[in-house]
Amino acid sequence: MTRIVADISVSLDGFVTGPDPGPDNGLGTGGEALHTWAFSDDPDDRRLLREGTARSGAVVLGRRLFDIVDGPNGWDDETGYGASEVGKPAFVVVTSAPPAAVRLADLDWTFVTTGLPDAVTAARQRAEAASSDRGEDLDVVIMGGGATVGSAVATGLVDALTLHLAPVVLGAGTPLFTGGTPRTLVQRTVTVTSTATHLTYDVC
Repeated sequence: MTRIVADISVSLDGFVTGPDPGPDNGLGTGGEALHTWAFSDDPDDRRLLREGTARSGAVVLGRRLFDIVDGPNGWDDETGYGASEVGKPAFVVVTSAPPAAVRLADLDWTFVTTGLPDAVTAARQRAEAASSDRGEDLDVVIMGGGATVGSAVATGLVDALTLHLAPVVLGAGTPLFTGGTPRTLVQRTVTVTSTATHLTYDVC
């Protein structure tokens, strides 16, 4: 069964970037600390990253994040989806208009201009096809940015939420949640490593 999983790193004070994020500074000032876990040598960090990348049948991201990862300082052969795992699932981008060109042309990109629900539907179709091809259940992973993940949770599109809680207080930046419909979460797993606390919840 294909699940819709929102997966994102967040600071102790609820930010998914530091202050002043932009195309050349995607995580904002100090935001690199959010992803220390993804590049650590801690065996549990490595396992969680490897498992999460492997289960990704399709990935949803917003246009701002796409512009960062496809930009000149974005993903490359050594760092991509899943950090050093460099996974290559199908990618579905929510945008008002497709880009004129794509730098990472070897990746499978779909651009959806009719909103997040339609993007999730398209990603589910891609993940289900990948599941059939591989003979195992794969998920749709909503990787960000913060507004995309927050909106997906608020509008009830998400089955599970995985947070990588980094031991940093950023003070400002892009908040993960800014209000919206209350949601009940059921805690499923907690893994504490040297660099983060990894939390998984079912979203009711």
